[in-house]
Amino acid sequence: MVSDPGAAEVVLRVVAADYGDGPANSSEPYWKELASSFEQAHSHVRVEVTVLSWNDVDAKVAEMVKAGHPPDIAQIGAYADYAAAGKLYVADDLLSLRTESDLLAPLAEAGRVRGDQYGLPFVASTRLMFYNTKLLESAGVIAKGASWQPRSWADLTAAAKKLKSDGVRTPIALPLGPEEAQAESMQWMLAGGGGITNDSGNYVIDSTANVNTFEFLRDDLVGAGLTGPDEPGRLDRQKAFDAFTRGEVGILNGHPTLVKQAAGKGIKLGMVALPTANGSEPQAMGVADWLMAFRNGHPREAGKFLDYLYEEKNVTAFTSKYGLLPVTTSGYQRMLDSGDPGTAPLKVFLNALPTSRLYPVGKKSWAGVNADVKKKIGAAVLPGARPAKVLEEIAEGARKAGD
Repeated sequence: MVSDPGAAEVVLRVVAADYGDGPANSSEPYWKELASSFEQAHSHVRVEVTVLSWNDVDAKVAEMVKAGHPPDIAQIGAYADYAAAGKLYVADDLLSLRTESDLLAPLAEAGRVRGDQYGLPFVASTRLMFYNTKLLESAGVIAKGASWQPRSWADLTAAAKKLKSDGVRTPIALPLGPEEAQAESMQWMLAGGGGITNDSGNYVIDSTANVNTFEFLRDDLVGAGLTGPDEPGRLDRQKAFDAFTRGEVGILNGHPTLVKQAAGKGIKLGMVALPTANGSEPQAMGVADWLMAFRNGHPREAGKFLDYLYEEKNVTAFTSKYGLLPVTTSGYQRMLDSGDPGTAPLKVFLNALPTSRLYPVGKKSWAGVNADVKKKIGAAVLPGARPAKVLEEIAEGARKAGD
């Protein structure tokens, strides 16, 4: 990369999400260092970065767009609504051929709307069920030194009851709070034989399978006192993760970042697929977070910054810090081939990525549906709730929004 000293100064405004669990491992230093090193090679470009909590970042970007002042680059959870409104550059206007061809094909495909790529995958993860080995051994769920793989929800509830009897504060955490309720919901939906969409890409949020899933959560987990003292609709993912790393949670769904967080607190854990309702083969769930460039008149500079971000050293610096999965072929292969002991636990997540089920991020309606799930789904598992009514309300909003 070379600078262009004769060019007029361009200011790139970047808004990104924070993947840390506190000030000690905030994402802000990564972005600041990335911006600084990019500026050194491009003296006419100044990069202003704002890093926000996942609780706030999507809504903040939406406010900026509505006010007519979108950032040049946003790293958030959904892109399709902005693409449908004609507010984003396509990847061909931004990335070098080398960068574009290095993106993992399934993730690149998920970033397309009517054949054009607007969403650029930033990082990915797949989801597994975690358990605290020490707590399960103490409760008699597993023998000392043994591993655990429940086959059905009956196995899961039986284990949770033993944990409760042994005094575990939260046998199974159920974080349906606004931070990431959509992920927790979708993971359970898939395990119950349903999902957010069907194989044809149509919303099936209020399907019989999904209603049955949330009735199970309401009655057999929450109603049975197996999800601890926190109301699921008010429990955020990171709060559940923090409780797990304090040894207060026996079982919960999680992503690769939790591996590092738990290891840092001395928690020995196991990772398995979330069992299905009837013991059938589980369907892995994948999540990708997205980069997009708004049409602010700086496609050349934005593209160069994105090319720099996707260089292998910068991709792996971020994924290594948070235990996440790379979205480039070069990064994917490097992780597979790595002999680093710290990488070994992540390979089970990596192997599941190519065939995992993703959110319907290519639908322009997804951002609104996602927000609706975050706001409402926790009510479906309250004692006395009618899951069918809650799911129908969310589904009706999705149908009205269209694709």
